[in-house]
Amino acid sequence: QVRLVESGGGLAQVGGSLRLSCVVSGGDFNTYSMGWFRQPPGKEREFVALINRDALVTHYSDSAKGRFSISRDDSKNTAYLRMSSMNTEDAGVYYCAASTFAGWALRAQHYRYWGQGTQVTVSS
Repeated sequence: QVRLVESGGGLAQVGGSLRLSCVVSGGDFNTYSMGWFRQPPGKEREFVALINRDALVTHYSDSAKGRFSISRDDSKNTAYLRMSSMNTEDAGVYYCAASTFAGWALRAQHYRYWGQGTQVTVSS
């Protein structure tokens, strides 16, 4: 059984930073593309960032581009999302997900496995 566990959420100040981690167990991590999604309060889940299985390709939403950085460490079965220059619109529940989709896994339906989410709050 594949399990994803996020950590690193919490309270950030406007302009501040957080680093989220996602540990994957029970599966073959280096065969997965990894993605981060978020769900702001009262809104639908949205794509944030993607890193493909060999870490050669990354992709970001327009809101994340230039501020967030996705990475992975296959030796630790862990994906990361570094968030900088945060603003109040970055608040929400952040989910990591694992995909075996062969193309660009930009949509939630491309992902087979999901974590339980970690809450991010941004205070001004």
